[in-house]
Amino acid sequence: MDYISRALEERLRKYEKTYKAIMVTGARQVGKSTLLKRVFPDRKYVSLDDPFLEQQAREAGDMFLTLNAPPVTIDEVQRAKELFRYIKIKCDESEEKGLFCLSGSQPFHLMQNVSESLSGRIGIVELSSLSMRECMHDTFNKHFLPTLEYVAERRKSLQKPKNIWEMIHRGGYPELQSEEKEWNAFYADYVKTYLERDVRELAAVHDLNVFRQFMIAAAARTGEILNYSTIASEIGKDVATVKNWISILEASGIIYLLEPYISNVLKRAIKSPKLYFRDTGLVCYLTRWLSPENLAYGAMSGPIFETFVVSEILKSFANEGMDYRHFVSYYRGRDKKKVKENGEILELESEIDLIIEENGVLYPIEIKKNTQAKAVMTSAFSVLDQISGKQRGMGAVICNCPDVGMLRENILQIPVWYI
Repeated sequence: MDYISRALEERLRKYEKTYKAIMVTGARQVGKSTLLKRVFPDRKYVSLDDPFLEQQAREAGDMFLTLNAPPVTIDEVQRAKELFRYIKIKCDESEEKGLFCLSGSQPFHLMQNVSESLSGRIGIVELSSLSMRECMHDTFNKHFLPTLEYVAERRKSLQKPKNIWEMIHRGGYPELQSEEKEWNAFYADYVKTYLERDVRELAAVHDLNVFRQFMIAAAARTGEILNYSTIASEIGKDVATVKNWISILEASGIIYLLEPYISNVLKRAIKSPKLYFRDTGLVCYLTRWLSPENLAYGAMSGPIFETFVVSEILKSFANEGMDYRHFVSYYRGRDKKKVKENGEILELESEIDLIIEENGVLYPIEIKKNTQAKAVMTSAFSVLDQISGKQRGMGAVICNCPDVGMLRENILQIPVWYI
């Protein structure tokens, strides 16, 4: 399979000249090792997946770094947390940049050790699974905003996928971009490896079959407000266990918890996060949508389409080296809103699927799988006008419409492939 260029390549080269160490985090199988080998081909590469090297790094970190002197790439570095103190010493002893390239698929443990040992010495990037832009070999690398300026610039290199549902169903793991790779077999192996390695290492989970049932229950709720009690009831576990297991999925890059927008004036706002899987192919596998055609017309097409859109927007921030957690949120109020359309009174939930905040401006986004957008879909956007000190910017409905268009003076319809 041919290598697919990644949006983070130039940033890694820049970080090598800026920091003494570089950290690439991300879920299993997103291409961290391949990326580092591609960007830094002349570096020595060692992986702590090797039990002998892992033991050496844990028990004799000083000797390990003598035998594997910088500049060096160390993969799966979280397996030997004892090594971080010796990496810190090496960084402090030298004024050179780019001494260490580190990678690992368990940010939960990884970031804890980084913050304690390498603060100020390390540049950190998150590698996601392939974005839609990367799959289309599109070099455009600016984060998504629903503005006319973004749309105009995005249009210059825009490519429309032949079948968006096929892309959503296949997922973004690099190995799956080869047509020879069998979809069902890949995800079966992925889940098995994830359960037997990452889950066992992150927490003392004894019954992996129940954890698998938990993953399926969570996948069935992608795009929904997280309710620990309903998942606990479905799998026969207590709420505390479900909370712990959710943290495992989040720590290993399987899910993302989108936090609600917090403001004193939004007193009726729901305070629970929304759950999103990071890869739609994995969701389809776990919930048994086995073909793009069945998915497109199935009961979960809406939530999975929304999951895809949110994931792509997060990738657009991460691939530009930005921490998306500081920019995105959602809103849902407890009160329903009555609106009039075509002479009928409709009762709608007061909900904004995604809010992007930048420079004091709030950009509200509604996500629909429809091929036609309507202004009534954005009736909740006006709730943001209540927030003092913030300005409501251009809003949008992201959908499967054929082209960008104006729904109202400050609301666009944007095709999903513009992300």
